[in-house]
This record gives sequence, structure tokens and C-alpha cells, in this order.
Amino acid sequence: QLQFVESGGCLVQPGGSLRLSCASSGSDCRIYAMGWFRQAPGKQRELVASIASGGYTNSADSVKGRFTISRDNAKNMVYLQMNSLKPEDTAVYYCNVLSNYFPWGQGTQVTVSS
Repeated sequence: QLQFVESGGCLVQPGGSLRLSCASSGSDCRIYAMGWFRQAPGKQRELVASIASGGYTNSADSVKGRFTISRDNAKNMVYLQMNSLKPEDTAVYYCNVLSNYFPWGQGTQVTVSS
């Protein structure tokens, strides 16, 4: 099964940028469509952006035009470039496959605040 380690989150001011990284291990993640998810306090986990094994991407309306998902299959890495961050983007961010999830990693905390 796949295992995930997310990194790159921190405190950032509104309008700032961050790049999150997801390292996968335990299997070949190249065959899977992958997603970045987030969970804000008191809210359910939601899918933010996804990328198919072939590279086709999609994103939630709330982040469209601001967040970009990408992957490096050779390194088993998935990235999330986040620009023009807003306070409502504050959440713990996770990566996983899009269905029949593997165990969730620890996530990485993103806090957008002045």
C-alpha cells in the first residue's frame, strides 16, 4: 500500500504563496490519480485538486486559478503550488489517491493570517 508524507506548510500572510510536497512510498504511485485534500477546524475533509496518472488536472472552484497541482512520477512526488492565499485556505493539507484511500499521512498545516 502507499504511504504519504506531506511537507511545506507554514504560517503565511494573505496574498502569499506556498509550495506543498507529498512524498509517497510503498508502491508505485504512478498508476494512481492523486489528490490534495484539506481539512479546516470543524469542517469535513475536502478535495482541493487532483491529477491523473497522465497529468490531467482539476481543482475545486474555491482554488481555481490560484492553486496548481503537479507530479513527478520519477520521484513519486506530488506538489501543490498555492498562490494568492486567503485566510479561508487555512487547514491541514493531505495527499492521497482519489478513492479507496490509503492510510492518511500526518498532513501539513497551512495557516494564512496577518
